[in-house]
Amino acid sequence: MYTQFFGNFLLNKDVISPEELIKAMEKQAAIHLKFGTLAIHEGLLTASEVDHIVITQTHKNKRFGEVAIEEGYLTKEQVDFVLEKQKPSYLLLGQILIEDGKLSNSDFENLISDYQSQYEIFDLESNEEQKNLVVGLITGFGKSEPEPVSQSVIDYLTLFFNNLVRFIGNDFMPLDLVRYEEEYPTNYCISQRISGNIAIQSALDMDTDTAINFASRYANEDFSSFDEYARASLEDFLNLHNGLYSVNMSNERSVELSLTPPEVHSEDILEFETQTYLLSIMFPFGILHFILDFQ
Repeated sequence: MYTQFFGNFLLNKDVISPEELIKAMEKQAAIHLKFGTLAIHEGLLTASEVDHIVITQTHKNKRFGEVAIEEGYLTKEQVDFVLEKQKPSYLLLGQILIEDGKLSNSDFENLISDYQSQYEIFDLESNEEQKNLVVGLITGFGKSEPEPVSQSVIDYLTLFFNNLVRFIGNDFMPLDLVRYEEEYPTNYCISQRISGNIAIQSALDMDTDTAINFASRYANEDFSSFDEYARASLEDFLNLHNGLYSVNMSNERSVELSLTPPEVHSEDILEFETQTYLLSIMFPFGILHFILDFQ
């Protein structure tokens, strides 16, 4: 899950702009990771060594790994290790930014080191370790001083991120989670209430073009207009997510919850009874605003 937070990390470091991040995200599906990017991530090559190998490649018709062995930077076993190693997809974003001239290999090397150190991202061996990492990212994101967030909010948002990956795609970047105490002016918004021992109001808000693309991905259909089927897909996603959350709370904590039908708010004002969280999530096709009110 930490893949989706690397873009947020770069934004908070003022390394790139939101517009540059969106352009890089749009390229991800068509780009493959290069050996040098992977070797830097594994700590087997430095940025200067990668630069030297790339320059040497211009004089030889050989692969990066072959040149690295010939130049004495890597052994054959190390090359095989890099090729077989599971590849974190957030490296692809860094590689695109290098190719676009937004980062150098040296910049990338330092940023990866800072990112891994800050969030303790190394070889995760269990689901529990992955969950703890997600918790740290949700409570802190790119901030130097994380704000306290309740366990209920963490559980809810962890499931929300997982459902985005599962049903919409993993090419998103969350911006910082912020507390929101004002009335919220909607574009096209779907809201739903959860009641019981835990009371929650959640809402998805986006412009029409973003809504069409979001619905198309969820329904696995190519909607050309924001018709009743596209609208129903948005409602179904929020209802499905909240339904899964309710089932998890029942199975794991013996807490029984009930859902109200989703409601539509178009260019309306949402009012909340308590302090609310606002989370903006950047996709290549637009920005999704997620509002969460734990009462």
